[in-house]
Amino acid sequence: MPTSSNRRIAIWLACFHILIVASSNYLVQFPITVFGFKATWGAFTFPFIFLATDLTVRILGAKEGRRVIFYAMLPALIVSYIITVCFRNGVWLGFSSLATFNLFVARIAIASFSGYVVGQLNDVFVFNKLRQHKQWWHAPLASAIFGNFVDTYTFFLIAFYKTSDPYLANNLFEIATVDYAFKILVNSILFLPLYKVILDRVMRWLRVTHPETYDAVRSETGMTRVKMMETEEHGIQRTKM
Repeated sequence: MPTSSNRRIAIWLACFHILIVASSNYLVQFPITVFGFKATWGAFTFPFIFLATDLTVRILGAKEGRRVIFYAMLPALIVSYIITVCFRNGVWLGFSSLATFNLFVARIAIASFSGYVVGQLNDVFVFNKLRQHKQWWHAPLASAIFGNFVDTYTFFLIAFYKTSDPYLANNLFEIATVDYAFKILVNSILFLPLYKVILDRVMRWLRVTHPETYDAVRSETGMTRVKMMETEEHGIQRTKM
């Protein structure tokens, strides 16, 4: 694909990242209890970012994955602060609340920014190292495990360690651990199969519209389109025999 196309894709993906960060910052204000453990609704939305990043690295490479993070990180910081200031426990407080500096809110915004950047860069690094494995699920699963771990504990430690909110301060590690476990569970059950479905659809589209890119992506996994055709022909011959 031309570089301009990659840049447009990166911008759209960055917008998607910002949307998920905003949604997660809003939903993290709502605690839930599942099987007796404390967590927040944000655990169910944030894994979408890892899905988008893994698909970007698989199709366009680690460089484009880092480009998406670069495009999204500062807007994500601003959006995180605005969402956290203007909403409190899901209640809209109005833009006038932005005129007053709130340390509690600022910590959450900085934590969200730090967790996002560190977690996503870790996700890109791990996924890129494993993208050539024969089993397609190795890279997205491993990157989700390590990326979510770094993101989750970075966020909760910066945002809520000795915070003024007694619930979050007293249950910090329990909430963070359950939040992380939920993310991995949701990723394994929902996002890993979804990753495969989307990847297959994108690969079929690339094979028709951008065959050179298709060959490049396949070569990263150790099998070019020529090898695939040879394998298919070999299989047909064996069937005929």
